[in-house]
Amino acid sequence: MTGEQMQIGEVVARTQLSQRTIRHYDEVGLVVPSARSQGGFRLYTESDVARLMVIRRMKPLGFTLEQMQELLAVTDRLDSGESLDDSERQSLTSSLREFEHAAQQRCDELRTQLERAEEFAGSLRFRLIACQP
Repeated sequence: MTGEQMQIGEVVARTQLSQRTIRHYDEVGLVVPSARSQGGFRLYTESDVARLMVIRRMKPLGFTLEQMQELLAVTDRLDSGESLDDSERQSLTSSLREFEHAAQQRCDELRTQLERAEEFAGSLRFRLIACQP
């Protein structure tokens, strides 16, 4: 699909995000469609879908829209193909490292929450079994 443009329906199917959510990300400037059809429909590319997937992965970890925008700006700059001086590359890499650390920390917190939730569900199951004659 390189170079092909997709309407929002296909992007919804590929990202499992709602049209409303995708439009919201457009309104706040996180993922702006690459083009518009003659009829005014939003058109997206593979690159746009990749950005939406980054956002989709960040959302359950509790990252804010501003943090999402910051990470996308960092990755856009790193992926731009433009030459970066050592200082800028180091700064961008440092930011990326901080995001990685924050994501890992949030994953650990979610694992702990999941363990507690599973314990609770198990205790309820045990009570149900104990209540049966």
